[in-house]
Amino acid sequence: MAACRLLLFVFLALYSSFALASDPSSLQDFCVADPSGKILVNGVTCKDPKMVEASDFSFSGLHLAGNVSNAVGSRVTAVTATQIPGLNTLGISLARIDWAPKGINPPHTHPRATEILTVIEGTIEVGFVTSNPENRLITKVLNKGDAFVFPVGLVHFQKNVGHRNAFAIAALSSQNPGVITIANAVFGSTPDIPSDILAKAFQLDLKVVKDLQSKF
Repeated sequence: MAACRLLLFVFLALYSSFALASDPSSLQDFCVADPSGKILVNGVTCKDPKMVEASDFSFSGLHLAGNVSNAVGSRVTAVTATQIPGLNTLGISLARIDWAPKGINPPHTHPRATEILTVIEGTIEVGFVTSNPENRLITKVLNKGDAFVFPVGLVHFQKNVGHRNAFAIAALSSQNPGVITIANAVFGSTPDIPSDILAKAFQLDLKVVKDLQSKF
């Protein structure tokens, strides 16, 4: 009997931990974000449902190409709960990514979302790196109509390997996926990560590290 009670206790503990580790199911049709809300919650407070309008669920502009005249040759147009208040609590978001020829979307991660990218125009090389200790690079060249998945939290990138501008649409499994661009975070933090730490971590000369930090 004692063994059965112990097994039941362990089962309930495991079940509770799984339940707490996932997002709760929505208890209403929607929770349109109220930007004027003063309460700090894990998300955005809800607008009065009686005040909700169709515009709260729509966004215009994804047909417009982003300006790619920058150092990396790409532009991301995000569509999150900030742009569509009706996405609040629904666990999804969207982005349009534009590239100039040879443009890149630099190595980055989304700490809160898996991403699936579909190429609309152009030829894009994509890839992600598995976690330690393997750090295996998984890469593929995508053409128009191809889709590719980047698992949540893993470092990934895209590059336009065609001769014309390209663009893709990405869907992400969070209303606020977050983005950590590796180079910006490592070499452009505020305040700087101590140069000697980066020099040892990247096995670089201290002068090289300081030169990199000056660029971000």
